[in-house]
Amino acid sequence: MRIFTFILVMVFLQFSGIASAKKPLKLFNQKNLSGWYAFNAESGKHSNATELFSVDKQMIRMFGPTAGYLMTNKSFKNFQLEVEFRWNTDSTFLRKNDKKNSGVMYLVPEDCADMLWPKGIQYQIKEGATGDFILLHEVTLNVKGEVNTPGASVVVQRFIDAEKPVGEWNSIIITVENGIIRQELNGVLVNEATNPSVSEGRILLQYEGYPIDFRKVELTKIK
Repeated sequence: MRIFTFILVMVFLQFSGIASAKKPLKLFNQKNLSGWYAFNAESGKHSNATELFSVDKQMIRMFGPTAGYLMTNKSFKNFQLEVEFRWNTDSTFLRKNDKKNSGVMYLVPEDCADMLWPKGIQYQIKEGATGDFILLHEVTLNVKGEVNTPGASVVVQRFIDAEKPVGEWNSIIITVENGIIRQELNGVLVNEATNPSVSEGRILLQYEGYPIDFRKVELTKIK
C-alpha cells in the first residue's frame, strides 16, 4: 500500500511539474508596467515606464508625439510569446504621424545599447505588412535555405496576410525553439526561419507614432 501511495505521489509531482513549466508568465499584469522600462531618443531611459506610456482599462496604451518603446528588464531564450494588439483609432489620442506602423521585437541582447531601434528581430506590425521579419543591426536568419545579407535593417516578407480590419484585436504568437522561429498571426503561420544569429534577449514593444494598444503579453518558456 505504501509503495502504491508513493507511486501516486511521484506521478502527481511529475505532472504538476509539467503543468508548472508550461504556465505562461504574464509580462504585462494588466495593472501597471512592472517589469518594463521605457525609452525615447529625446529623454533616454525611464525606469518608471509610466513616464512615457500608460495603462488604462487593462491595456498598455502607447501614444504621443515621440517614438519610443517599452523593454522588459529580463532576457529570455526558447519561448512562446503571445501578444494581442489593436490600432487605436480614437482621434483624441495624440499621435506623431498617421502611418500605422509598430512592432514587437525579441531576442534583443542584454548588452545592446538603447536606441531607435536596437539589435534584434522585429515582428513587424504594419498596415498591409504585419508578420514580416525585420532584422536589425546585422542579425541574420536562414529562410528557405538562404541566409540573408546582414544589414542595418533587412526585411523578410511574410508569405501570407492574416491581419484583421483596423480597430479589431489581433493575436500574434512568436515561437523561438532551439534555432527555429515561427511567427503566427490570428492562428495563421505567416513567417518562419531557422538559425538566428541571436538566441537570447529581451522583449520590446514599439511605438512608432500611431496610437496602438496591447492587452495581452504572455510568455511560456520552452525547455
